[in-house]
Amino acid sequence: MPRLDLTAGSVELTRAICDIPSVSGNETPLADAIFAAVDPLDHLDVYRDGDTIVARTQLGRAQRVVIAGHIDTVPINANLPTREVVEDGERYLWGRGTVDMKGGTAVQLKLAAELVSPRVDITWMWYDNEEVDSDLNGLTRLARTRPDLFAGDFAILGEPSNGAVEGGCNGTLRAIARTHGARAHSARAWMGENAIHAAAPILTRLAAYQPAEIDVDGLVYREGLNAVRITGGVAGNVIPDLCDVEVNFRFAPSRTVGGAEAHVREVLAGFEVEIVDAAAGARPGLDAPLAQEFLAAVGGEPRPKYGWTDVARFSALGVPAVNYGPGDPSLAHHDQERVPVAQIEDVERALRAWLTAP
Repeated sequence: MPRLDLTAGSVELTRAICDIPSVSGNETPLADAIFAAVDPLDHLDVYRDGDTIVARTQLGRAQRVVIAGHIDTVPINANLPTREVVEDGERYLWGRGTVDMKGGTAVQLKLAAELVSPRVDITWMWYDNEEVDSDLNGLTRLARTRPDLFAGDFAILGEPSNGAVEGGCNGTLRAIARTHGARAHSARAWMGENAIHAAAPILTRLAAYQPAEIDVDGLVYREGLNAVRITGGVAGNVIPDLCDVEVNFRFAPSRTVGGAEAHVREVLAGFEVEIVDAAAGARPGLDAPLAQEFLAAVGGEPRPKYGWTDVARFSALGVPAVNYGPGDPSLAHHDQERVPVAQIEDVERALRAWLTAP
């Protein structure tokens, strides 16, 4: 079993956990290594549910902060093992997971080991299957088996945010816009009805769609409605009788899931629409006292999180949550995924200072 040295620096630890492949569904070797590293620590109560590990201080502090990070990645594409590269004089750690989000996870592991007496009680969570369907997510499972572990006054997700605070997150909805036709031999196309051709107006509407920018509690979230997949056809010489256009709507956290669904149906009025997946967003949560303290401690201007993250789970439970971690979100899942070494160190320094401040 791979072993993790939690006395190593956060950059070295990032590299170590990236070099343990953990594509969604195959996190067990990394989960085993994390559990083996934190379970012996006397100042933490450690609990494991599948490939999700939770470690908590029990110091009787007046406030509790939950700090979480997922341990899985999207598939590897010749971008492991990690390596150090230099661009324009700046050091980067290159490789799958360096941005999304093992840099943040490594910082959390190091601080969990070293902060024996933080100023607040802390619940550390390292969880599996974030990059796939929500029903497989380790936090979904944990919410069923141990909902008490989510209790807290404030939560931080170590998702990549360029070392800045990103408040809340957009919601996400996936729908299928479906057209029907009639099969015929393609040599006698006039005998059938082409369902793929009938989908052309769907694409026209989506191409012309103007996404809204919506201010939510002082942060401006940009929405988006896009076709992400088209399927149809049965053979190269058959007029297709069915076409599915998969559509993804990223919506501001001021919209409910029901409101987002109504908007998609309005845009695609006249077509058969099936909603296949939806998750509400999360408001910024920056008005909470602990959030204000955290923002003042780490500095900088807060930004909106355009992608959906698990801050939404905490928001739904009434726990204000933000995203804060090293790495450029635009490089998440990219084949050239890489994180500035200085960002990993800066995030560790800022979190350590805030969690230990008198």
